[in-house]
Amino acid sequence: MPTVTVSSVIDAPASEVWAVIRDFNGLPDWHPRMVKSHIEDGLAPDQIGCVRNFELVSGAQLREKLLSFSEDEYYFSYTILQTPAPITNHKSTLRLFPVTDGNRCFAKWTATFDCAPEKAEAEAAGMGKNVFQGGFDALKERFASAS
Repeated sequence: MPTVTVSSVIDAPASEVWAVIRDFNGLPDWHPRMVKSHIEDGLAPDQIGCVRNFELVSGAQLREKLLSFSEDEYYFSYTILQTPAPITNHKSTLRLFPVTDGNRCFAKWTATFDCAPEKAEAEAAGMGKNVFQGGFDALKERFASAS
């Protein structure tokens, strides 16, 4: 089972970054690879079990289910229900940790999944670079321009 872990330091308090990323339906508002999204069945975007259905810039459609959510601890976990990528049994967690030395936070995004062994390295690298690091880079840019 491949594991992907990407971390970054964002020059903004965890509470401010959380205000941007906490909306499980809000990927298009902060991630450059996501273009539109909706929560299925009219559920709230912070309700455990809600499903976001979103489109990537490539036109690919994905569906992800919210598994856990903590307003106090700045994290959520989700699983991919539908993706064109050749992966199964996916689980990701995106979490922020306040950094006490300055108005910054430490962001960590992890995932585990199953796939054919010959595809594991490429899938993990793509997820780490394009999704996780791409999201962190966009957040760093957003908060750098806000200061």
